[in-house]
Amino acid sequence: MKVKTILVSQPRPKLENSPFFDLQKRRRVKIDFIPFIHVKGATVKEIRLQKIDLTRFSAIILTSRYAVDHYFRICEKMRFKVPDSMKYFCQSEVVALYLQNHVVYRKRKIYVGKRTFSDLCPLIAKHKNETFLLPTTDKLKPEVPKLLDELEIKWRQSVFYKTVISDLSHLADVTYDLLVFFSPSGIESLLHNFPDFKQNDTRIAVFGAITKKTVEEKGLKVDIYAPSPKFPSMSMALDNYIAKANKKK
Repeated sequence: MKVKTILVSQPRPKLENSPFFDLQKRRRVKIDFIPFIHVKGATVKEIRLQKIDLTRFSAIILTSRYAVDHYFRICEKMRFKVPDSMKYFCQSEVVALYLQNHVVYRKRKIYVGKRTFSDLCPLIAKHKNETFLLPTTDKLKPEVPKLLDELEIKWRQSVFYKTVISDLSHLADVTYDLLVFFSPSGIESLLHNFPDFKQNDTRIAVFGAITKKTVEEKGLKVDIYAPSPKFPSMSMALDNYIAKANKKK
């Protein structure tokens, strides 16, 4: 069956040169962007209930742009001036560059991993005398605390923001040929909003092994998967599938 309409379960890309826009134009398909989940920041009271004293930490581990924003948001609300001596350990270059929105980059001690959390661990291990704070979501991957414990460092996790299911009731009478998911939370949101959801002829595209596993555990079928050696990005995987599905017979 041909693909004419696509729903991506994330916010619309801010960059005008997003590959999704190019895909939409070249393949003449309609792509809607609707976030199935959203992030809600923890309150100062919630942070205090976790018994977190910001003054006790000499290093911060940042795994996402959300972690960056909500760490500095809480610091501001608690009137804590982040010292210039603070060390920042960023999971990727994307996170490190985003940090510039809050600090003067050249004046700070910033350590950057390649991509995954395990890539960052060797850098953290070289600073065993530091006391680390890990500001996270309430849905932290279990491998992260396990890896930190193996490093035998002083660290604390604190939930600075939560992943919340979005209200999708406005989509009740709308159908798409293809749904795109990037996290297990997106699948959970779909089934929370539409508990009687039947896949039927709807194709499902997923990014990442954990998302794929979640879809299959829910009894749904994965039609498109990324990343792979041949298709490292979701847009490339979609382009390949649509080209074949929409090919004139």
